Amino acid sequence: MTVLEPLAFETESDRRIYQFVDRHGAPALDEVRDAVDVPDDEFDERLDYLQDRGYVERQDGTVELGVDAGAEREYETPDVTYVVRPAREEDFESLVDTIRTVTDRQTYVIGENLVEELQYENTVTRHNTVWSRLFFVATVDDYIVGWSHLTLPQTEKLQGTAELTLGVRRDYRGYGIGERLLNRALDWAEAHGYWKVYNSLARTNGNAITFLERHGWEREAVRKKHYLLGEKRVDEVMLAYTF
Repeated sequence: MTVLEPLAFETESDRRIYQFVDRHGAPALDEVRDAVDVPDDEFDERLDYLQDRGYVERQDGTVELGVDAGAEREYETPDVTYVVRPAREEDFESLVDTIRTVTDRQTYVIGENLVEELQYENTVTRHNTVWSRLFFVATVDDYIVGWSHLTLPQTEKLQGTAELTLGVRRDYRGYGIGERLLNRALDWAEAHGYWKVYNSLARTNGNAITFLERHGWEREAVRKKHYLLGEKRVDEVMLAYTF
């Protein structure tokens, strides 16, 4: 299943099972069974149906969304070898830690909000009739050192635009990881019919603004004194990449 595929369920049991998995990340199979109030024989049948459709996947006693975001790719530099791949539910704690570490060291308000959102929902990937969320991560020896993320509205009038966040741990900058993560998210968005990706940054985050502009992003607007950082009001710079 791709996050652009409209959801279609044959039965109410399908809907209950899928919605529980969407809201809970990678719940245990028995937890799903107990929560959805579906007879055991029907539950097994409907779960098989959802898996055959690619909506969910069984993973070592758990169930998670079956979102297809491509394969992992390995990159080598003289100093470090890293992998860029779609995030998995098992990445949750490490992903949150990486985003928090990056946003604690620089002014990235949208990134800080993303941490709060992840912790509130306790799940990495979302896909429902309202919106979807997709992450790519960069790993060094299975340690997450950076991420890119897309928030994808599912309502018809907003389909075609997506919000992106991006960050790399300070010790792993300078190896092209940020560029690879950015391109992975943009390539995915373009391949799936999106025409515009946007990001908003505090003006004080000059390095990130310069990075995006160097990769073809354009400033669309500035919202004056939009953020309160400490005791200072700071402008928000709104950037976008158009395919």
